[in-house]
Amino acid sequence: MAKDLVIVESPAKARTIGRFLGTKYVAKASMGHVRDLPQREMGVEVENLSFEPTYVIPLDKKKIVAELAEASRKAPTVYLATDLDREGEAISWHLIHAAKIDESKVKRVVFHEITEEAIREAFEHPRSLDLDLVDAQQARRILDRLVGYELSPVLWKKVRRGLSAGRVQSVALRLVVDREREIGAFVPREYWSIEAALSKRPANGRQSAFKALFFAPRGQKQALEIATAEQANGLKAQLDGADFSVDSVRKKQTRSRPYAPFITSTLQQEASRKLRFTARRTMMIAQQLYEGLPIGDEGSAGLITYMRTDSTTVAGTALRETAEYIRRQFGDDYASKSPRRYKRKVKGAQEAHEAIRPTSMNRDPASVRRYLSQEQFRLYDLIWKRMIASQMTDALFDLTTIEILARGRSGEEFVFKTKGSVLKFPGFRAVYMEDADDSASGRDEDTPPLPQLSKVEALDCNGIEPEQHFTQPPPRFTEATLIKTLEEQGIGRPSTYAPTIATLTDRSYVLKEQGRFVPSKLGMAVSDMLVANFPDIMDVGFTARMESELDEIASGARERGPLLKQFYDPFSLSIKKAIKEAPRVPRELIDEETDEVCEKCERPMVIKTGRFGRFLSCSGFPECKNAKPLLARLGVECPECGGDLVERRQKGKGGRRFYGCSTYPKCNFAVNQKPLPQPCPECSKLLLASGKSNARCTSCDYKGPVPEAEPAEVAV
Repeated sequence: MAKDLVIVESPAKARTIGRFLGTKYVAKASMGHVRDLPQREMGVEVENLSFEPTYVIPLDKKKIVAELAEASRKAPTVYLATDLDREGEAISWHLIHAAKIDESKVKRVVFHEITEEAIREAFEHPRSLDLDLVDAQQARRILDRLVGYELSPVLWKKVRRGLSAGRVQSVALRLVVDREREIGAFVPREYWSIEAALSKRPANGRQSAFKALFFAPRGQKQALEIATAEQANGLKAQLDGADFSVDSVRKKQTRSRPYAPFITSTLQQEASRKLRFTARRTMMIAQQLYEGLPIGDEGSAGLITYMRTDSTTVAGTALRETAEYIRRQFGDDYASKSPRRYKRKVKGAQEAHEAIRPTSMNRDPASVRRYLSQEQFRLYDLIWKRMIASQMTDALFDLTTIEILARGRSGEEFVFKTKGSVLKFPGFRAVYMEDADDSASGRDEDTPPLPQLSKVEALDCNGIEPEQHFTQPPPRFTEATLIKTLEEQGIGRPSTYAPTIATLTDRSYVLKEQGRFVPSKLGMAVSDMLVANFPDIMDVGFTARMESELDEIASGARERGPLLKQFYDPFSLSIKKAIKEAPRVPRELIDEETDEVCEKCERPMVIKTGRFGRFLSCSGFPECKNAKPLLARLGVECPECGGDLVERRQKGKGGRRFYGCSTYPKCNFAVNQKPLPQPCPECSKLLLASGKSNARCTSCDYKGPVPEAEPAEVAV
């Protein structure tokens, strides 16, 4: 008897779903998108402003499409079980047209998690394809193609060949460049603080010692600003020999609430802070956890819910299971009396989605550790703890605020202040604490405890120290803070953060220094040129409004064609004007400095671009004509030491190309085939290119098509 066909994106997902469905179904993988706009032409009809796309089947997908077409003809029913977001809906739509699947036997199934219960529920309640979601995805793809295909050549003409621009990517670059300019223009302002080292009288060990900060002369409501060393030393002179005593003691109980379960952006932020994962790596590992991994006798199982989401909603069954686990493992005092529900203020949040959580709270990290790679375990552990903590009780603190009176020898009175806290009940903190960004100020509950003090109690002063400070410029963006800013500004959506940041680094528009983004000279030149000539494209508010309008298409409230025309008319005029009027950026302004020194004249080497690509050249050119190849970084980590893999050539004329670690001779790793940025779909280890469209794993037996990378914004 013919079996029903189920089509998903990846082999891992196919295996997991196939295990739950049984022998009446056959599950096959499309390996991502099977159709896209052509690579070497616009592929969008702009002459008559219809904006109709022309889709093609890439060469490496023709065999897959043929196999799916054959399987669909034999199957009584074809279930399209691609992901539940717009991208997944579009993949299903493309599958129907590419494989010429009879639409009368197509059923669409969606699920937030790959568990037996969720899969069976989805297959019992299939739906038709949501063409509004497909339209929204197509509108985004067409917009990105229009921007990338028409804006990038302007950069080639006015800045340098081979550059790219993108609708979201370019605004993200502007944020990094603007922040760097803020830092450069920042003028530090001097200020001083005065700290008193105090202790109970008589002192009885370490616990009696504490510190307090100078506030103001007694009676003054606002803190005194100490601007100079002279002012600070004058106050110190008045305080030397002063009598210190407790003026007031105020105690209160404070609460610290747990954090919402993860959405895409907060997962990427916290994985960046705690695990030092890039957004791209976080999403790659999360995809593996979602699609399913072999868990002992249990077989292949999806460990987390869908990882591209902007909703903090959690299913009732998961809330109940979480509460039961907390009561069982921690006790009733740690379980929230009623389920905690969180409202996340994200523009365009899709509340029908769920937060990122484990598919079973009873599958704790320790129980699955031996089945996961180190990276998979660390990310799963983070997701599991965050979900558990979200349903636990508040942490309780006793906060003490003390004002101290210092009476100088000549009768002047000054106020010092200090705060201390004692954790009375840990609540959710027994499991999880979120790391803080630069912008997060110190929390009162994290201050050290104070000794027991009472009003008018005399204190010993063990020293008064003025300390000089300077106001600090705004910090450079980390991956976490850049994603947070993009989200707060409404730029992009959950699926775009990782590829956007990856493009900025891959194009060398931004560099990473000590985990923070620094724009390169090239990145600054590109951003300045785009801001000057395409103010709308580079405007944060304009880009955010475009996202809202794409959401309106997804909800059926707006049509695709009028939106694209509204965007393209002024955009095409700006393109023509820029080509005609924009000045070319002088080449020497975008030469990138390096740490290398010319071995012939000892001047710095710079990175230049010539007919054959990027190369190292002496900054003393033309007096010194020393030049040498620039090691091409592949954006792939060395599997042995974590360094960058680079392209090299054997010595001698016509030396063969090979790929090795940039840390050579410390690390000798080398291969003859080109390493790929996509991980192995079977074991997540290093893949090597094998032919034009295939790959092989360096660790397991995988040989097959190159897995699809995350969708990029520009394809020119």
